[in-house]
Amino acid sequence: MEIIVAGSLIIKQGCRDDFIDQSKAAIEMARNNDSCLDFSVSPDSITDNRVNVFEKWVSRTALNTFRESGPDNNSFSLIESFNIKEYEFPD
Repeated sequence: MEIIVAGSLIIKQGCRDDFIDQSKAAIEMARNNDSCLDFSVSPDSITDNRVNVFEKWVSRTALNTFRESGPDNNSFSLIESFNIKEYEFPD
């Protein structure tokens, strides 16, 4: 069952570029993972402290495995709030 993770993050004012930079390691790691079909973290074009997230994985197991092994950095401390949803689609 494929999994899509999509939504937005509100980043502390003035920290969006730092958050995007800190996300690059996770993006590269995910995109190099055979179980990852897509992974993107991008700045919103209207709201200056919003970041949009999109991930597509071949399975829940693949997503969970990545989450347990992803890079460890301080990026979560830059997040004020989030609105992320997960959607499951049959193969």
